[in-house]
Amino acid sequence: MKILVVGGTGHIGSFLVPKLVKNGHEVFVGTRGRTKQKLYTENGFEGVKFINFDVSKDEEVLSLKKYNFEVIVDFPGEAYRIWRLLGDSVSHIAACGSLWMFGNPHVVPTPEVLQEVFWDYGYKTRFDRFCEMLEANNRKTAAVTGVMIPNVCGPGKIPLDQYGCRSVENHKDMIAGKTVYLPDGAESLIGPCDAEDIADFFVLAIENREKSSNQLFNIGAEYSLTASEFIKAYGRIYGVNIPIQKVSWDKYVKEINCDIGAWWHFYAHMLPDIRKAKKLLGYSPEYTPEQTMYRAVEWMKKEKLL
Repeated sequence: MKILVVGGTGHIGSFLVPKLVKNGHEVFVGTRGRTKQKLYTENGFEGVKFINFDVSKDEEVLSLKKYNFEVIVDFPGEAYRIWRLLGDSVSHIAACGSLWMFGNPHVVPTPEVLQEVFWDYGYKTRFDRFCEMLEANNRKTAAVTGVMIPNVCGPGKIPLDQYGCRSVENHKDMIAGKTVYLPDGAESLIGPCDAEDIADFFVLAIENREKSSNQLFNIGAEYSLTASEFIKAYGRIYGVNIPIQKVSWDKYVKEINCDIGAWWHFYAHMLPDIRKAKKLLGYSPEYTPEQTMYRAVEWMKKEKLL
């Protein structure tokens, strides 16, 4: 198939593109730059073609019609624009979403349905647009697959740290055995998922369109970790004892971790229900949360970030 991966130079895309090439597809990478073209060519994927365009601009998206792509994969979050402008000229759009688009989970594992609207980070709008695309199930527009992912981990990106960020300095603090402060009370579940496992699911969705069309799928690891176990896992990876001190929730969000985009990891559970992906497409994650955290740390060491 002739496939365009928009954002294919990103974390998940850098795993997905080589897999698609290996499976015999004609792969194009849509990007604003060529940051990882060297990565692909040095690893024997000279067949990858690059298209420089801005997916946030209608006229540049419309210019893609001349390529006659059968499948478009979207990672930047512009699937709705692609569907609106190119839906009549492609067969399948596979779009990457977020488990947070469902809102604050009422149950865990969390199914592929709206839970509770929470702080506005654009997720509610994106969820509504996903629903609009999925409900437009007719022959005049592309089939759509929504892939809802939790926290992405693994080689190629600084992993989530003890304060819900991706800070090398925070990781160095853990290595030094500095105290980690967590909110007191019931603990949230944190679900690191390996970028390679997510890429594997995209391959399954693309190559089994009859089963993935007009569906939302949760993707993740087999289980999640409590906040304390998340820190202890880093302690085992780094070979140090990381002290944990509990503080009141009020103190945590006002003094310790003030950014909602960071403390949300320690408030709302992240444990997606992946049974649908398993049943319909045979999805089977290879890595546990601890394994993908280890892989990410090893990558940081290799890149001399630590």
